[in-house]
Amino acid sequence: MEINEIAKKLVASGKGIMAADRPSPAFNKLLEDEGIPVDAGAYRNWSELLFLAPGLSEYVSGIIMTDEQVRLTGSNGERLIEQVIERGMIPGISPFKGMVDLAGSAGETVGSGLDGLRERLAEYAAMGVGFSKWRSAFQIGPGTPSYYAIEANSYVMAQVAALSQEAGIVPIVEPEVMLLGDHSIDKCFAVTEWVLSRTFEALYVHRVDLEGTLVKASMVLSGNECPEQADVDAVAEQTVKCFRRRIPSAIPGIVFLSGGQSDYHATAHLNAMNANYELPWKLSFSYARALQRAPLQIWRNRAENVPAAQAALYHRAKMNGLASLGLWTAELEAESLAL
Repeated sequence: MEINEIAKKLVASGKGIMAADRPSPAFNKLLEDEGIPVDAGAYRNWSELLFLAPGLSEYVSGIIMTDEQVRLTGSNGERLIEQVIERGMIPGISPFKGMVDLAGSAGETVGSGLDGLRERLAEYAAMGVGFSKWRSAFQIGPGTPSYYAIEANSYVMAQVAALSQEAGIVPIVEPEVMLLGDHSIDKCFAVTEWVLSRTFEALYVHRVDLEGTLVKASMVLSGNECPEQADVDAVAEQTVKCFRRRIPSAIPGIVFLSGGQSDYHATAHLNAMNANYELPWKLSFSYARALQRAPLQIWRNRAENVPAAQAALYHRAKMNGLASLGLWTAELEAESLAL
C-alpha cells in the first residue's frame, strides 16, 4: 500500500489512532504510582488487553507501539503485531529513544534516536509497520520555547519524516506544546502557530511528501494553572484558527494528543471542532491517557478484570470516533455508560 493510501486509511471517517507507546519501565512506574501490583507479565498482558479488545477496529485505525511491543508474543503464541493486522488495524512505531537535553540551551530538550534509524525503519516496514510517530515537546515559560529549540526539534522531526517515507512508512510528526503552566490561551495560540510554522518549513526543506504525512498536534488551550480557563467553544475556535493559518490542506489529517486533558474534555473539544467548522483536513484523535485511563483503573493487573477493562476502552474509542464526526453529545456519553 502506498504511503498516501495508508495516511488516508489512518484518518478514515469515524476512526482515530490509539497511542500505546509507553515503554515498559515507564509503564511499570505508572502501575506503582497508581498502587497497582507489578509483575513480569504486566506489560505483555496490558498490551494484549489493548490491542485485542473486541470491536476496537470499529473506531481505531492504527496503534502506536514501542519496539518491545512490535516484538511481543501474545498468550496464544502469535505475535501481537500480526494479530493487530489481522483485526484490520495498522501497526505504528515510536522509534525515538526519549527526550535529551539540548546542548547549549537552558534546560530545553530534543528527541533522540536518529542513530541507525534508517536501518530500524526498514526492519519495522518488513514487520508490517505502516506508520511512525516522533515527538517534540515545547514548554511555555519565561523565554521558552526558544527559537533554537524550535529549529532543532523541527529539523529532527523532518529528518525522521523523510527517512520514514523512504522506508514506505507514513510519518506522524508531533510538535507538542505542553499544557503545563499558567499561560493564557492567547499565549498558547502564538507559540503553537510559531512551532507549526517552523515544523512545516523544515518538512519542505527535507522534501517530505505532505500527502503522505499526518500531524499529531496539541490543542490550543489555557495552561493547566491559568486562573482563566477557556471554554470548549473557545478552544475549538482558537485551535481551528491556528491550524488554518499554519497547516497546509495537503495534509490528509490531524490527530490530537490529549496532553493531560480529562477524558471528557478531550472528547468534547474534538467534537466541537468537527461539529462547527468546515475543515480542509480530517480532525481525529491519537489519544493515550484519554483512551486508557479508565481501562487501567478497572484492570489493575487482574485477569478477571480484562473484559470490563476492554469494554471501557471500547466505550472511550466509540465516543472519540463519534467526536471525530461531530456526532458526540454529553447525553450520549451518559447513555452509553449506563448500558
